Amino acid sequence: MQPEDGSKKDVIVVGAGVVGLSTAITIQERGGYRVTIVAETLPTDPRTIHYTSHWAVSSRSSNFTSRSTGIQGSTPLTFTEVDRETFERMWNDSEPDGPLSGCFFRHTHTDFRGDDVDPTEWLGYMPDFRTVPQNELVPGSTHGWSFTTFSLHPSVYLNCLLGRFLTNGGTVVRARLQHISQAIQGGITALPQQPNGVIVCIGLGARFLGGIEDKDIFPIRGQTIVLKAPWVKYGRTLSSVDGLCSYIMPRATGDVLIGGTKVANDWFPVPRKEDRDDILTRVLALCPELAPPDVRAERTPTIDDLRFLIIDEGCGFRPGRKGGVRLETEWFEGGGGTKIPVIYNYGHSGMGFQSSWGFASIVLRLLEDALKNCESRDTRED
Repeated sequence: MQPEDGSKKDVIVVGAGVVGLSTAITIQERGGYRVTIVAETLPTDPRTIHYTSHWAVSSRSSNFTSRSTGIQGSTPLTFTEVDRETFERMWNDSEPDGPLSGCFFRHTHTDFRGDDVDPTEWLGYMPDFRTVPQNELVPGSTHGWSFTTFSLHPSVYLNCLLGRFLTNGGTVVRARLQHISQAIQGGITALPQQPNGVIVCIGLGARFLGGIEDKDIFPIRGQTIVLKAPWVKYGRTLSSVDGLCSYIMPRATGDVLIGGTKVANDWFPVPRKEDRDDILTRVLALCPELAPPDVRAERTPTIDDLRFLIIDEGCGFRPGRKGGVRLETEWFEGGGGTKIPVIYNYGHSGMGFQSSWGFASIVLRLLEDALKNCESRDTRED
């Protein structure tokens, strides 16, 4: 049984991207908490370079988890476990007759690789996982794997998460924090003035928020294109030996997301023509079937045949971080000499969607451990 509302603890989640929303819902569904999200930008807003989640590729495949990325902080879980927990939750949500089925599109994905990475360790549990025979490899690849997965439409999914949070009694406050103390000690009228805990899920914003100003955070620019190609019902990825990744990701709408680029410390906020042409060239080589069937029936397609299919393009800044994801608790002074736990959950690079629920579970454990420490300290002082 959940406690009466008056005995619930107040938790503020800073940030309303996929990591912030997933974290807020996880804490909320635990019971015993009143959760408030504070953010400058929400999923319902027009797309902006300041909100990364709208631009995400958002398909579960091997190229979006960097095995070299670490976690700053103490956690007993590995990246494989975090990813797997997230996949299993999203897989259940993607059931064709489920309440969130409109957000997802299940399909076969083939991951071709020209490097020496073997993703079997962290992809072997995927449905229908198999090794691709040599005679099915595409140019530029030396090995590959195929499995059943899903893609999702970021803006639709984010709004579903926001709706779930609000329906369950959550509160959203639109505000721009200039310093983390404004969440800890009050100062934003609509926020709880004495929260029991604060969770920071602001991605690249951690570089600029006063009291944190984490200079280890940096942008990893990614540019993508959306084609209208409803005849393509499968996904493909090609990871080359030089680290370049090309991909096609179908969506339930009949659109296909293609990409991409991955350039660290590139702050250019709009699509570049040269990147567009490079992406079109790479994905056409990876999947000639992207061209309209009538064109392919008559001649070899060119990237000009794909230009007519473009319905959208954009770029976003993945929140990269030296040292990996920051996942730890820091104690700040609250009002009246109290100590307030601030838990960090940011720096997920390009894997925010695919690890969101797994990291949210860890944050919940960190929060509950911190609050137990508060209760123990209060008991000792009494």
